[in-house]
Amino acid sequence: MRKQIAAANWKMNLTLQEAEILIDELMDITHDLKENQKAVFAVPFPFLISVKNKIVDKKNFFVAGQNCYDKKAGAYTGEVSAEMLKSIVVDYVILGHSERREYFNESHPMLAAKINICLENGLKPIFCCGESLAIREAETQNSYVETQLKESLFHLSAEQLTGFVIAYEPIWAIGTGKTASNEQAQEMHAHIRNVMTNQYGAVVSESISILYGGSVKANNAKDIFGQPDVDGGLVGGASLVAAEFAAILNSLK
Repeated sequence: MRKQIAAANWKMNLTLQEAEILIDELMDITHDLKENQKAVFAVPFPFLISVKNKIVDKKNFFVAGQNCYDKKAGAYTGEVSAEMLKSIVVDYVILGHSERREYFNESHPMLAAKINICLENGLKPIFCCGESLAIREAETQNSYVETQLKESLFHLSAEQLTGFVIAYEPIWAIGTGKTASNEQAQEMHAHIRNVMTNQYGAVVSESISILYGGSVKANNAKDIFGQPDVDGGLVGGASLVAAEFAAILNSLK
């Protein structure tokens, strides 16, 4: 069975003190997860060690960097390398988030390089893809997402992609007042899996966890995660509320 994952993306929120209170509350109200389930906390870089120490005894709980740079080391003031994350035993790294693509102009080749350097350092990428409102309205979302996958992932081997994690973000349904239906989520997740099947075969594609990143909340998580090709969620705002994220964890298959 594919891994079912709830990934909390805290983005640029909270102080260290607030972060510690939040993770302590979560630890108090969550139970150990099943073998096929994972909780991943993508927290701001200054909080990684503290949060990791607080979840160390919790079964199937992990931390993630929200990003890393595509170079090994050097004069890149303000950047964080994959090797740095490896040195503090970070497990996952979010790559290609829609905000990174939009605000920092991250390209497909840059993301391919980031994936390579993460894999070289034993870090597991959570690769984000998804389309804007304009692309959805033009009904070209399938080809757009397929290009994102091809240009950033298709240089990898079948072995490297076995057990990989992809997160689909319907950018048009985040903060726009529009809502993606469960059927729309399933449709794109099935398309992504089909793209990977065509390139790498069914064994590889069926091992890939595809997360949904479109305003997942406690009141919709169970229905979204119940779709056959949805393997959990990449959760933004709702992950900043302990009870909300605990309910989302409980909604995993």
